[in-house]
Amino acid sequence: MAGIVSIGSLRVGPGEAPLLIAGPCVIEETDELFAIAERVAAAAAAAGFQFVFKASYLKDNRSAGESFRGPGLERGLEALAGVKARVGCPVLSDVHAAAEVGAASEVLDVVQIPAFMCRQTSLLEAAARGGRVINVKKGQFMAPEDMGNVAEKLRAAGAAGVLLTERGTSFGYHDLVVDFRGFARMRAAGCPIVYDVTHSLQRPGGLGKASGGEPALAAHMARAAAAVPVDGFFIETHPEPARARSDAAAMLPLARLEGLLRQVSRLHALARELNQEAQ
Repeated sequence: MAGIVSIGSLRVGPGEAPLLIAGPCVIEETDELFAIAERVAAAAAAAGFQFVFKASYLKDNRSAGESFRGPGLERGLEALAGVKARVGCPVLSDVHAAAEVGAASEVLDVVQIPAFMCRQTSLLEAAARGGRVINVKKGQFMAPEDMGNVAEKLRAAGAAGVLLTERGTSFGYHDLVVDFRGFARMRAAGCPIVYDVTHSLQRPGGLGKASGGEPALAAHMARAAAAVPVDGFFIETHPEPARARSDAAAMLPLARLEGLLRQVSRLHALARELNQEAQ
């Protein structure tokens, strides 16, 4: 059984209120970032979710070299510190190199390891030493049960807590598939499990110089994961995804977020009740 991970006053894991990790793919304009954070926080609270705000200060894994990558470490962390102060929620962003961890850990409440870097031992160890909870995206090339080795690396390096996030497995070219058996297999690592709704609906590189996606299926997939149930949901959202500068084809329109969360919350509670009856 997965243990409980504390993120400030939040408690994540079996028996706790579901966690929402949500926000835009990448930091763009600061004023809009604050507005998005406030709206997502309100939607999460209305649906009974705990909330961590997510936005990347740097998107290093882009399809094309000319794609927007974000404001960078210094300006991006400044913006995320502003979200914490204004909205009062924990914040999460990706780190891509051990050299980023020190500065990132001074601001972030959760340090995220991107999927393509989930086996990078030196990065995992540096992130663990930063003293923050670590969220690791399962690599698209990884078997779910192999994420146990990732969790062990982090624990051995002194991680404050570990979350494991499923974001789909490569299925031919430009497509991903989610094997729902994998949630149970990853849970054997003893970590709370998060489902990345929008990234699992990406079509990596599917638009040539950008990734495609199928956000219309977000409710379908989120409801399925709620029935498992998982411990948290990762959703990238934007007021107008079409004008977003990263993952425009995959993000959920912000106006649809609260309705989806309310559905997911009801199913999540029912799944927990049924699981308790079955024990």
